[in-house]
Amino acid sequence: MAKGTEIAEKPLDKMTVKELREIAHAITDLKGIHGMNKQDLLDAVKAHRGIKEEKPKKPTRSLRQIKQQIRELKALKSEAAAEKDRKKSGILRRQISRLKKKTRKVT
Repeated sequence: MAKGTEIAEKPLDKMTVKELREIAHAITDLKGIHGMNKQDLLDAVKAHRGIKEEKPKKPTRSLRQIKQQIRELKALKSEAAAEKDRKKSGILRRQISRLKKKTRKVT
């Protein structure tokens, strides 16, 4: 190979099943490699290499916080309606609607 043209291994998640099977063949203690699907192969290779999957934590808000924000937005919406500001009132109405949907998902 030419100088500086080393091939870097791509992430396991981006590999094809064929590539994962080649890696799994190098691991001697795995059996039934050809019968595995991609997720099984990924799990087996990651377990052998000692890679733990960490799911990103989503910032969660409690039901009380969401409802408090809805009350604040409702007050702003009523002020906008009193000022006859239809654009601002519509924006606030949609925000309130989205937050109400989130409260149903939280519970």
